[in-house]
Amino acid sequence: MSLYEPKLYIGGEWVEPDGGSYEIVDPATEEVVGLAPEASRAQVYEAAAAAREAFDGWSRTAPEERAAILDRAADVIQREFTPYAELARAETGATTATARGMQVAVGAARFRRYAKGALEPVETAIPPQINEAGPMGKAGVFGAVAVRRPVGVVTCITSYNNPWANPAGKVAPALAMGNTVLVKPAPQDPLSVYRMAEALAEAGVPGGVVNVVTGSAPAVGEAAVDSPDVDMVSFTGSTAVGQRIAEVCGRGMKRQLMELGGKGAAIVFEDADVGEAVRGIGTTFSFYSGQICTAPTRVLAHRSVHDELVRQLAAYAGRLPVGDPAAPGTVVGPVISAAHRDRVESYVELGRKEGARVVAGGDRPALPRGFYVAPTLLADCTNDMRVVREEIFGPVVAVVPFDDEESAVALANDSDYGLIDYVWSGDVARAFRVAGRLRAGGVCVNTVGRNMEAPFGGFKRSGVGRDVGSYALGAYGEVQAIVWPG
Repeated sequence: MSLYEPKLYIGGEWVEPDGGSYEIVDPATEEVVGLAPEASRAQVYEAAAAAREAFDGWSRTAPEERAAILDRAADVIQREFTPYAELARAETGATTATARGMQVAVGAARFRRYAKGALEPVETAIPPQINEAGPMGKAGVFGAVAVRRPVGVVTCITSYNNPWANPAGKVAPALAMGNTVLVKPAPQDPLSVYRMAEALAEAGVPGGVVNVVTGSAPAVGEAAVDSPDVDMVSFTGSTAVGQRIAEVCGRGMKRQLMELGGKGAAIVFEDADVGEAVRGIGTTFSFYSGQICTAPTRVLAHRSVHDELVRQLAAYAGRLPVGDPAAPGTVVGPVISAAHRDRVESYVELGRKEGARVVAGGDRPALPRGFYVAPTLLADCTNDMRVVREEIFGPVVAVVPFDDEESAVALANDSDYGLIDYVWSGDVARAFRVAGRLRAGGVCVNTVGRNMEAPFGGFKRSGVGRDVGSYALGAYGEVQAIVWPG
């Protein structure tokens, strides 16, 4: 792959960065994939100002025009699918299958989805109301309609674990609603987002409607949040960073959509299909090395199936091929960086010190280069251990036993997080009963699959707001009421 060195994308122009560039490293080979531009605070402010200037015209375009541009962007992504997937694999360390099927393909699908979303009705009729005469005027029948309007300029700050699906899931619905955007990708793998900007430019998006800035230092993200031209911040990332962003948004009364951390509880009852549960929980190991906020990393196992579940999970982890993500058959690739590998390994060591038993993994794979972590299973855990309570964001699963339904629910809810929980049981009525008691934004019953029209978001410290499907159109809209006398 040739070295990729994009410029900042501001106001429809490719702009030289004030701060030069920094290297993007392939997590599997430790070789340089490309150079990412280092924006200055002033350039971030320029990008936000460009989005502000473009907002009036874009917000008044016909929905059909917005839909056509989003569709054409999806066409470009499909045409360039192979090089886009190769770049995504190289800068993220995802396996080829993940880069193709879960990154670029999902990115294209989201542009297609919100091309249709741009055509969804924005008006909701409200039943008429009969008012008697009084201080507010004459008696009469008053009609009303609620209309969804664009928020304005939206800063989209995206996570490193999926540089196609995550940005597309923000940019596409925001544009469909008539907003303009300032995109600030994660510093570890921003190159794919510049490819997305190229696709949108070729599709005919007007200058200033989409702007992309990057930087390796926090100052770039800070400027993208505190710019006075920004009306809303959509952020995916850690809870700690989300809290700091929310503080700035609060001072400026900016709207916010926060998709934050998770520590998904996977409750496995005594009547569960243990094999199915193992295959679901095992995605923590096999899907992007556990760098997914929705991963079922905190397993709550009924004592009657606990030992068998641990045995099967250990065997599952041990069978997974770890290595070069570009090689056919590889299931577990590297984590994003050396620093993150060290962080995950430090949690495994912490688990040992806390009294957890390392049943599988626990040692660094014997590979000559790359930031690899072996799929690791921790047993003999209790809910007060840090490895059970804190988000590790790696291929590490901790198992905690429980005795009955009440204790399972109590353990699951005893968490700062509440993004997606999981229930495995042969009694579907019980599974749905338990799901209704879990303090989580989503609950998967006997599956780790998702319905991509269902609302996505978290309770507690896992986030604020909901998106995905038509819910995303609401997330990137303000509701205006219009009232008239009948």
